[in-house]
Amino acid sequence: MKKRVIVGMSGGVDSSVCVHLLKEMGYEVTGVTLELWRDEPDTCEDALEARQNADEMGIEHHVIHGKPTFEEVVVSYFISEYKNGRTPNPCVRCNPTIKWKLLLEAADELGAEYVATGHYAKVSLLDNGRYGVLRATDDKKDQSYVLAQLSQKQLERTVLPLGDYTKDEIRDIAKRLGLTSAEKKDSQDICFIDDNDYGRFLRERLGVEIPGEGDFVLTDGTVVGRHKGITNYTVGQRKGLGIALGERTFVNRIDVEKNQVVLGTDLYVDSLDADEVNFIGEESFDTEREYTARVRYSHHGAPCHVEMTSEGKMRIAFVEPVRGVAPGQTVAVYDGDLLIAGGTIL
Repeated sequence: MKKRVIVGMSGGVDSSVCVHLLKEMGYEVTGVTLELWRDEPDTCEDALEARQNADEMGIEHHVIHGKPTFEEVVVSYFISEYKNGRTPNPCVRCNPTIKWKLLLEAADELGAEYVATGHYAKVSLLDNGRYGVLRATDDKKDQSYVLAQLSQKQLERTVLPLGDYTKDEIRDIAKRLGLTSAEKKDSQDICFIDDNDYGRFLRERLGVEIPGEGDFVLTDGTVVGRHKGITNYTVGQRKGLGIALGERTFVNRIDVEKNQVVLGTDLYVDSLDADEVNFIGEESFDTEREYTARVRYSHHGAPCHVEMTSEGKMRIAFVEPVRGVAPGQTVAVYDGDLLIAGGTIL
């Protein structure tokens, strides 16, 4: 008897080819579109395109409306973090609390053993009995980082068929199958901010609560200009500051209490602490082992040593200083290709 799998379908090429690969693997496939941001989920563009893709693939398709929970859990977190001068990662927060939660609920309701998505990463049962997340073959598309908060219970029911493919290979498969999604562009980073203008979104949401203009200051406290509001800036930002100091200058820190954006020329740190630690590939760290830590999605990783503190926090000491570490972002720790743990930078 074929095992049944629920596939999260966005209307894009990745999830469409995911369906094809799962069928080739012998699964009975059902497509589910999670409409998390629009008020009319059955008629939104993504749902309609996903339904068309499902029809092309000859599978059943359902739409789940998750906006109220998404708004409460992910969007409110995003706003609160920026308001407090931190740089959130809503995708990492969304995956375990919304996406996998809803997909697994749909799987239980529809009698499916597994869920699958079009993420470029791999899931494997390890020799230690844990379910591990591994980097994708296509290093440029690897998305293991955004899966750093998934639980073991979620991973043991997860299938990720795209981990062994490159993006070009996936598009070639879609073209060969004649799928309408073959040429569709990749979606933007934040699904609930269509124009990618975080500042506009936060101003509309926060209104009078949002801090107004304040001072740009250097690390020694010298005032060097005026900023447009702290929610318009993130640690590590260099472009769009609207200020020239004669040398490469970055946002070093955001002081919410003083409504100041602190600028500096040296963004390198030797270490960091993180909370909300989630172990995946192992249950603990070997303090003698050298790991690799990614401090943001686009970061290739830096050699480090890791230990847990008595307060349950993850302390990472880098072999060489690392630039652009932003409080609120996810740090993902790897041993080779295996994701060992993830946490939130303090």
